[in-house]
Amino acid sequence: MLEVKNLQKSYEKDKPALTDISFDIKPGTFVAIIGPSGAGKTTILRSLNQLIKDDDGQILLDGKDIRTANKEQLRKFRRQIGMVFQNYNLVERLTVIENVLHGRLGYKSTLAGVFGRYTQEEKEEAMSLLKKVGLEKFALKRCSELSGGQKQRVGIARSLIQHPKVILCDEPIASLDPASAQNVMELLKRLTDEYNLICIANLHQINMAKKYADQIIGIRKGHLVFDEDADLLSEDILRTLYDQDITKELE
Repeated sequence: MLEVKNLQKSYEKDKPALTDISFDIKPGTFVAIIGPSGAGKTTILRSLNQLIKDDDGQILLDGKDIRTANKEQLRKFRRQIGMVFQNYNLVERLTVIENVLHGRLGYKSTLAGVFGRYTQEEKEEAMSLLKKVGLEKFALKRCSELSGGQKQRVGIARSLIQHPKVILCDEPIASLDPASAQNVMELLKRLTDEYNLICIANLHQINMAKKYADQIIGIRKGHLVFDEDADLLSEDILRTLYDQDITKELE
């Protein structure tokens, strides 16, 4: 269970980026966070794994507050929180399987990480995950040779090898063509169900949020406007979020 309670963040004095953001997410739930650019979606995501320090509130993962964790505790929390990036965040000169194995670095000593000392079991799991995302034939190719959709699937496999409870996706389909975007969304939804994960994706594509998400969180100017089942997202809510009629996005 992930519980966010009264989360607050300001980058400048008297200019709050997040104001009293609260929501709960159960395992096995695919969540889309929607809202205009600058609404605070990325700030929420980066707060959840403490890539930024927020100002107040609670972020509870299975009842334990991530915000109050010390350095070692935070390192252990981050093992449980995978991250999928818009720009993939891969090492392009390395092979696909090497990039997937980087997801194990949080479990390694600095020395083992530097020298890429992975167990046979970890290598076998990496291959298994590549098969699951449809890339086992590309395991020894450099990531620089892959398409955008393939790179994003490598990023998903890298997050899964962490054995996470939560996967955070920051605009995971923004750089992809429509067919690749649909493939990635279908994959994220399937893996959320299969692994009983909490998957949270920031999205601008409302139609994709409506189609694939179980739960939708709507953010406007740092405030929570909507937090319900995806089926309850209405034209009125969209107009409130975006200050304009964008109902074609629901088609």
